[in-house]
Amino acid sequence: MYLEFRHLRTIRAIHEAGGLARAADMLHITQSALSHQVKALEDQVGMELFHRRSKPMTLSPAGHKLLRLAERILPEVAAVEEEFRAMQSGRSGRMHIAIECHACFDWLFPVLDGFRAAWPEVDVDIRMRLAFDALEALRREEVDFVISSDPVEMPGITFQPLFDYEPMFVCAKGHRLAEKPFIVAEDFAEEVLLHYPVERAKLDVFSQLLTPARIEPRGTRAVELTEVILMLVAAGRGVTVLPDWVLRDYHGRPDYVVKQLTESGLSKRMYAAVREEDVTKPYIAHMTRLARTEPVKLQRH
Repeated sequence: MYLEFRHLRTIRAIHEAGGLARAADMLHITQSALSHQVKALEDQVGMELFHRRSKPMTLSPAGHKLLRLAERILPEVAAVEEEFRAMQSGRSGRMHIAIECHACFDWLFPVLDGFRAAWPEVDVDIRMRLAFDALEALRREEVDFVISSDPVEMPGITFQPLFDYEPMFVCAKGHRLAEKPFIVAEDFAEEVLLHYPVERAKLDVFSQLLTPARIEPRGTRAVELTEVILMLVAAGRGVTVLPDWVLRDYHGRPDYVVKQLTESGLSKRMYAAVREEDVTKPYIAHMTRLARTEPVKLQRH
């Protein structure tokens, strides 16, 4: 037996209308065309689907089976059609995010709150396990938006600048470096450096300062949470380097001293990586705008 969606719509329409004439009007076809469609379907099934002598027309046992199928299938089909229309109009889609920046959660969640309010039909998720393979995951279409400070040349991938930030040195109030006007690479040689648990190449203090100067800290320690890093710094267990917007709530606290790195300071840029064909999608463009403005608010806090 070969069934089409129109067959299921026909069964449902005749059941709801109670006759061929009204059902034909509901389906926007002629009564003759509807009658031929019912006859052809009954020939396929090999039995009557309606009791035609009853007024209104009623379904036979075979017709009821098809009606139950129609009531299960047609709403699902209608829902998928609406999803496709939403996708075509840019109202719906998928926004799966991977983050190469460990500290970015501090500003990402406010961004996502604003995004969800504007795009409730977009499926949003953060893919934590893909953080260390984020750009390849983007290329494989496992994620749709990558936050990264390390742009690379990848076919089909575009990097859009979000904001610039300054990596800042943090030590305890009574630390030996607390009175220096700025911190240089050589100052780390006798220090334990506390940092996020990511590879050195993705840590600003290494990529922009220590590695070029060929300076190795006395020790390093990976710590997951910003609050714990600063707690250890305050206890004199080490020093750290964090983005300026991460430190917005810690400036002026008596336990910490925040210093510029090098006399002229350092600067780093954060990017959003997306597939080239997705750049003009309305919700992708809006996410990029939000990701540009929220960190700037934090820097000015």
